Amino acid sequence: MEKRKLGNSGLEVSALGLGCMGMSFGYTPIPDRKEMIALIHKAVEMGITFFDTAEVYGPFTNEELVGDSLKSFRGQVAIATKFGFKAAQDGKWSELDSRPENIRRVAESSLKRLKTDVIDLFYQHRVDLNVSIEDVAGTVKDLIQEGKVKHFGLSEAGAETIRRAHAVHPVAALQSEYSLWHRKPEQEIMTTLEELGIGFVPFSPLGKGFLTGKIDESTQFDKADFRNTLPRFQEENRKANQAMVDLVKAIAIQKNATPAQVALAWLLAQKPWIVPIPGTTKLHRLEENLGGVNVDLNLQDLHQINEASLRITVQGARYTEAGENLTGR
Repeated sequence: MEKRKLGNSGLEVSALGLGCMGMSFGYTPIPDRKEMIALIHKAVEMGITFFDTAEVYGPFTNEELVGDSLKSFRGQVAIATKFGFKAAQDGKWSELDSRPENIRRVAESSLKRLKTDVIDLFYQHRVDLNVSIEDVAGTVKDLIQEGKVKHFGLSEAGAETIRRAHAVHPVAALQSEYSLWHRKPEQEIMTTLEELGIGFVPFSPLGKGFLTGKIDESTQFDKADFRNTLPRFQEENRKANQAMVDLVKAIAIQKNATPAQVALAWLLAQKPWIVPIPGTTKLHRLEENLGGVNVDLNLQDLHQINEASLRITVQGARYTEAGENLTGR
């Protein structure tokens, strides 16, 4: 597996990571835990060294799954997790909380659940406007100096927030949504990251499954699947957005690849410090995704994809209004 460095941080990981959220949260039905442990073991065997989780996935159960799965491989892999939500008694974690005392609480709890003595990459899950980013960065800096965290990250943060945080302690990576059907980071974020030497970790690089070509307007999701709540996944929008899938399919035919592989190869071709983290719960999808590393898109291919994709207007917001309000701050 090709390795990549996340900016100037020195954190070197596999060119593709593995997003573990769906193994215990968000996408239903939730798969068997033993099967997910076996899948994570297979991912390590196949060369993946970068695994992504968070306290709120479950909550807690995803960190526990990742911790149990990787305890025997700890010296070979990097684990990223996240802080920034207030623990809720009713199971809803919509309220942000990046107060220093909560960051420390999450760090200590995550270390135990992950069965490790250090968190490789500790992201602020969403920017909390009630706490200065300088206080957030300063708290993570203290945790790094204490040896409990190695690297500081942000998620879905805006350019100004990134700069302010970076001035207190170097930001190793930004994790935000980026794919052929969500290209907003290109407007300002990419140049900021390149200037500051910060790596980029795109989540939902396959558009929450849409860019695989396996979802259309007739697809029925499980009733508890969170995609049912997303405007972009409403039936009429899925029908309209097939134009993007058709584009990826056309390129895939030219390259003797799958749409998912082309979508991932396109991301990898954008910058050498980009590390997508596609998630899956199926071995054949894991194998397929890893094949994206070997798909060579030349300049002509990239020009063709860019020209065609920019003529397509993706229909539907990524999230509900409440969810959108937590992004790009």
